[in-house]
Amino acid sequence: MKNLRLKDTFFSGKHSLNCRGKLLDLSTPAVMGILNITPDSFYDGGKYMDTKSILDRVSLIITQGADILDIGAMSSRPGSQTLEQNIEIERLSQALEIIRKSFPEIIISIDTFRPEVARKMISDFEVNIINDIKAGGDDERMFQVISDFKVPYIIMHMLGEPGTMQYNPEYKDVVDDILYYLANKTTTLRKFGINDIIIDPGFGFGKTLDHNYKLIANLSLFKILELPILVGISRKSMISKLLNIIPDKTLNGTTALNMYALTQGASILRVHDVGEAVETRNIFCKIRDSAGE
Repeated sequence: MKNLRLKDTFFSGKHSLNCRGKLLDLSTPAVMGILNITPDSFYDGGKYMDTKSILDRVSLIITQGADILDIGAMSSRPGSQTLEQNIEIERLSQALEIIRKSFPEIIISIDTFRPEVARKMISDFEVNIINDIKAGGDDERMFQVISDFKVPYIIMHMLGEPGTMQYNPEYKDVVDDILYYLANKTTTLRKFGINDIIIDPGFGFGKTLDHNYKLIANLSLFKILELPILVGISRKSMISKLLNIIPDKTLNGTTALNMYALTQGASILRVHDVGEAVETRNIFCKIRDSAGE
């Protein structure tokens, strides 16, 4: 009984996602590698803006063992400004054209909150997942796009807009408020016939340092929604500010938080450093599986 209880604390049940005909089994947590094709992202802005650097980055992400490639063409760092839609479409289209030619089988997620962008990327480049930081908050037409194409949909919680979200964010109770928000969004999505839903508490998006650590400390409570949980804490300021270090020095802190998130039920780790996250995931799985032996 002791071993069973230990295993249960690590593992919240099996989930799988139908990624446009490609089944992603989340009984082993997935690693999502980040490709930012932006000049101004908080950690790696400007690094991947030409064909060679993009292909080199994607090749590395795949070689190191990522299950999903997540591509963003517009920075959502604190203080960032909204990008014109035509520029977002142009950046994504150019990148996806070269990526799909070289890596046709990889599962691709697009980080966008615009339904027109989502529809075009799914139609033209067979994008598998939509990652929406606003969870349809700007335009519920996004829900219809997801319903039409039957792609998995990541809904994230964000308080406010990227440009202003860190100006004194306040909650009655950060965990309860975000659980309520995600539960309501899930109910709405079910009405659209959307079943492949991933929830993301939105670390760093309209949260103070204390908010972020209260969320990670109570991450297991989000399992009540019985949906895969995505955790995106890679290189974020909740690490650098706590430890008084620069983002380049936050890999160790990222790894520590990723391991803790896995023990609390995280199904997907969204990361810059794929190799280290895969190692963390593999060690976690060995511990989890050994608990039931």
